[in-house]
Amino acid sequence: MATFVEALETDRRVLWGLCYRMTGNAADADDLVQETFVRAIVKPPRRTDEPLRPWLVRVAINLSRDLLRRRKREGYIGPWLPSPVPTDEESPASYEPPAPGEDSPVARYDLKESISFAFLLALEALTPSQRAVLLLRDVFDYSTSETAEALAITEVNAKVILLRARHKMKEYDKDPAILTPERQEATRRALEQFLLYLSTRDAARLEQLLAEDVLSLSDGGGVMNAALKPIRGRDRVLRLILGLAAKSGAEARFAFRVLNSLPAVLVDDLRSVTTNATRYTIHIEVDDAGRISCLHAVLAPRKLSAIR
Repeated sequence: MATFVEALETDRRVLWGLCYRMTGNAADADDLVQETFVRAIVKPPRRTDEPLRPWLVRVAINLSRDLLRRRKREGYIGPWLPSPVPTDEESPASYEPPAPGEDSPVARYDLKESISFAFLLALEALTPSQRAVLLLRDVFDYSTSETAEALAITEVNAKVILLRARHKMKEYDKDPAILTPERQEATRRALEQFLLYLSTRDAARLEQLLAEDVLSLSDGGGVMNAALKPIRGRDRVLRLILGLAAKSGAEARFAFRVLNSLPAVLVDDLRSVTTNATRYTIHIEVDDAGRISCLHAVLAPRKLSAIR
């Protein structure tokens, strides 16, 4: 049994990365990996002479698809955002598993790109099966036969599902989240300016920093007060952030972190009479001119489980 458990542990990081990309939630990924291991111990695969990883991937993928279906049935209060995760070298989110076979195709999406907010939000347009096929084929570099085997479908079905998934990703593909050093630096610079202008209540410079069609999404998970609908447009977003800043306590701490492969801000020790949140993260996307085109805030406590 000890040897079997050790074998499971060697695949923990790759399974976690797969489950996180499937669900967009770190806490869910923790639970799914744990459930996969429980099933492996209670009812292990029949063939113990074969590699364990394909069986584990199959179980983890099926559990993830079931969770996504439940989430869709139950609905979500307000905008849904991914759970922020650190992407330093120690994080399982940064783990890059070896390609499953030498004959596998070249990955369509980079592993770091596939953990960005932009990519994970784009995946929400896919069905659970489309999401699974796209991740296995275009991110984790599985071949068609390996993908079909993992999902217990035919190769023809795998190809059809992948075609439909790629079609739904067309809008994302027009402006993919290519995480170049230049993009990371532009993001950090915009965040620094955003916090500076916000702290000094410099409305004029904040307005200049925001793109005309800037989009703001806040995820309170039905627990914290947050805007229940997306807010779009420079004037509306500016009024929102200035209003929230005016009602927040002065003791909040701001720390720069690298979350989901891009610079972000962790706000801690907040005392807000508006949101009731004492902790949340701020994520942005910038356009080619360095202006903020998307502003995301994750306030739901369960979404912050991976942030220490």
